[in-house]
Amino acid sequence: MTLNPTSVSFKLNDGREVTIETGKMARQADGAVTVRLGDAVLLATVVANQEPKPGQSFFPLTVDYQEKFASAGRIPGSFFKREGRLNDYEVLISRLIDRALRPLFPEDYYCDVQVIVTLISSDIEVMPDALACLAASAALAVSDIPVQEIISEVRVARINGEFMINPTRTQLKDADMDFIIGATEKNIMMVEGEAKECSEADVVKAIEFAHEAIRVQVKAQQELRDKLGITAKREVVPVAVNEDIKKRVQDFAGAKMLEISKSASSKHERSEAYKVLAEGLKAHLSEGLEPETELDAAVWSEAKRHFEDLQYYTVRNMILDEGVRLDGRKTDQVRPLAMEVNALPSPHGSSLFTRGETQSLTTVTLGSKDSELLLETAATSDYQKFILHYNFPPFSTGEVKMQRGVGRREVGHGNLAKRSLEQMMPGDEYPYTVRVVSDILESNGSSSMATVCAGSLALMDAGVPFPKHVGGVAMGLISRPSDKKWAVLTDILGDEDHLGDMDFKVTGTREGICGIQMDIKVDGLSMDIMTQALEQARKGRLHIIDAMYECMPAARPELKPHTPRIEQLIIETEFIGAVIGPGGKIIQEIQRETGTSISIEEKDNKGFVKVFSANKEGIDKAMAWIRSIVSVPEIGEEYEATVKSIMPYGAFVEFMPGKQGLLHISEVSWSRLETLEGVLKEGDTIRVKLLEVDPKTGKFRLSRKVLMEKPEGYQEQPEGERRERRDRPNGGDRDRDRRPRENRPPRGERPERAPRQDAPNAPSADDADMKL
Repeated sequence: MTLNPTSVSFKLNDGREVTIETGKMARQADGAVTVRLGDAVLLATVVANQEPKPGQSFFPLTVDYQEKFASAGRIPGSFFKREGRLNDYEVLISRLIDRALRPLFPEDYYCDVQVIVTLISSDIEVMPDALACLAASAALAVSDIPVQEIISEVRVARINGEFMINPTRTQLKDADMDFIIGATEKNIMMVEGEAKECSEADVVKAIEFAHEAIRVQVKAQQELRDKLGITAKREVVPVAVNEDIKKRVQDFAGAKMLEISKSASSKHERSEAYKVLAEGLKAHLSEGLEPETELDAAVWSEAKRHFEDLQYYTVRNMILDEGVRLDGRKTDQVRPLAMEVNALPSPHGSSLFTRGETQSLTTVTLGSKDSELLLETAATSDYQKFILHYNFPPFSTGEVKMQRGVGRREVGHGNLAKRSLEQMMPGDEYPYTVRVVSDILESNGSSSMATVCAGSLALMDAGVPFPKHVGGVAMGLISRPSDKKWAVLTDILGDEDHLGDMDFKVTGTREGICGIQMDIKVDGLSMDIMTQALEQARKGRLHIIDAMYECMPAARPELKPHTPRIEQLIIETEFIGAVIGPGGKIIQEIQRETGTSISIEEKDNKGFVKVFSANKEGIDKAMAWIRSIVSVPEIGEEYEATVKSIMPYGAFVEFMPGKQGLLHISEVSWSRLETLEGVLKEGDTIRVKLLEVDPKTGKFRLSRKVLMEKPEGYQEQPEGERRERRDRPNGGDRDRDRRPRENRPPRGERPERAPRQDAPNAPSADDADMKL
C-alpha cells in the first residue's frame, strides 16, 4: 500500500519553513494533519459526533494538547514510565487552542467535538505552543466539521527593539515582550502574554505585526483545503423556535426583567430576583392545566431558553442605550476597593484585597532552594523559584460543589497572575524560593485580577524587594451588530462576563503593561475596540494602583522576625568539594550541628552556597564554618587553635577546619620547656600565629610565644650556639650524646638501643606538619 499525503508550505519572517501535511497519519479521524518546523512535528486530529446528545443545550468542545517524551528521546520519570494526566504546561497550551477555536463554531451546533494535538517530535529551539493552534485549525480545515472560519496563532516577541514571529527558545530569553496572538484573516480572537512594562501602543503594534503573519498561515490552510477539493461542511440544523412561547415569555417577563436589571442590587439579590421571576413564568405558563399536572418538559425547556435570551438582550440593550450597568456604575467606573496587609500573623506575608464582591486572601511563603518547582516538558527540564497557586473554592460563589483537583480555569488564572507579578520579581541573585497562594473568598468577576493586586501587596508585606506595585483590571465588551454600537466596560461583573462579548484582562505598573489575557465570544475584535479597551484599562489600573500605594507604599525593608533567613556565600569552584566532603560528610555535619539547610550550586565558574534557617545564630555558625573551609591561611594572621594531640616535640593544633600544623615545643613559650606536661593538653584552645608556609611541602610553621609578652631581660641565644634538636623521651638530645667516631665500638658490638616510649605511630617532627 502506498500513502499519498498532500502538503503545503510557507515561510516565517526569518526564512524558516513550516510544512502542513495530511493523508499520511490518523486517517480515520474526521481531520488530521502534521505541522513541522525544524525537527518539531505536531500531529493534530479532530473528531465530531454526527448528532448532538438528546437535550444538549451547550457546545461540548474538548481540546487536549499533550507531549510524548519519546519526541525528545526521553523516558518519563514516573514510577509507571509512561505519560500521565496533562501537566499545567500542557493545560495552558490546551487553553490557548480552545479559547481561539470555540467562538468560531455555529451558535446552534451542539455535537461533541474533540481536538487532540500531540507533539510527536521535539526540537529544543522550537516552541510548540505557537504551532499548536495552527495544527488544530488545519485539522478542522481538512474536515467537514462546520467551523465558520480558518484561524491560526503565532508568538510575537520584541527582541532588541525588533518584533519577531515564533522566535527560537534561545532568542526568546532576550525578549521584553512575549505574546501569543490568535486571529482569523480579519479579526483578532485571542491574546495572551507578558511584557516588561510596555506601552499600550506597543501592544497594538505587536498585534498588528502578528496579524500579518497569521494571514499567511490562514492562506496556507485554505490552499491545503483547496488541494483536497473540500467544499462542503456538515449541515447545522437551527433550533426550532416556537413563536407563541417566545411571545408569552416576553409579555410576562420583559418589563420585570428590565426592572430587576436596573435595580443596582447585589449579586445574590439580583440572582434571587431572576429566580423568582423564572418561577413566576413557569406558573404563568401552567395556567389552564389540570391541578397537579406538570408543565410539559419540552415546553418549559424552550421557555427557559427564551427566558435566558430575554435576560441576555435586556442587559445588553440597557447598557448600550441607557449607559446603565447591573450594579449602577458607569461604563468606566471601578467598584469600591478595600485592602489590608499583614492580614494573618503567621505567614511570611499576607494581604486581603476586596473589590466590590470579589475578594482574595493571598499569602507569601519564603523557602530555600529545596522548595523550587521542577517543570518538565518533552524538551526541557527547568526549576522555578517563583510559584503562584490560585484556588477557587465553591463557597466563593455561594455554591455547594465537590472539591476535586485543580481545574483548567484555576491553572489559567494562576498563570496570568504569575506572569504579571514575575516581571517585578528580583533576579537570580535573590536567594529565596517564593510561593504565592491566592484563595478566592468571594467572586463576582475578575478574581484573577484581584489575585494580581493581592499578590503585589503580600509580596511587599513579606519584605520581598518588589520595586513597584502591579495591579490589574478586567475589561468587558457589549456590542450590537444591528447598528454596530458597542461599549467597553471597566472592571466587569460575573454577569457582565457571562452576558458580554469579551473578557480582556490587563495588568501592569504605573509605567506600563506586564500581562494581557483576552478572550472573545464573537467572531472577532476590531483594532478600534482594542485600542479603546487598552486605554480604558490603563485608567482603571492606575486608579487601583493608587489605592494600593496608599495601603502599602513600599516593600518592608526587613523580613518579619519569624521569616527564615538565607545567607549566600560565593566561593571558588575548587572549594565546592571541600565544603561537601566525601559522600557529603562535611556538609551534612554542618547542617546537623547548626540546624540549617545548605544548598550549593555551580554556575558561571563560581560556587553559590546558600544557608537557610529561622535561627540566625545557626546561620552565623554555618557561614563561619564554611568560610573557614574555603579560606586560605595567611602568613602573619592570628588564629584560634584547638590542641588535637601532644607529642614530646610539640603539639598538633587545628587552627582552621581541616587545617592542622605542628606547634613546636620551642614555640610554645619564651621559657625553655623540656616537656609540655602541665602546659598544654588535648582540647585546649590557644591563640597562635602563622609564621610561614613551606613553599615546597606546604607545611605550616606556627608560634604561640610570639603572641606572648617577651620576658624582661630575655636574650636570644647566639646564632652559632643554636642547635636544631629532636627531643629524646628522657629529655636528652643527640648532639650531647654523640662521641668521636674513633671511640665508638664496632657496629656488631654496640649495645641495643632502648625502645621509643612515645606512641609507635606518632609522626616524626620532620613529617608532622600538615600540608595545605
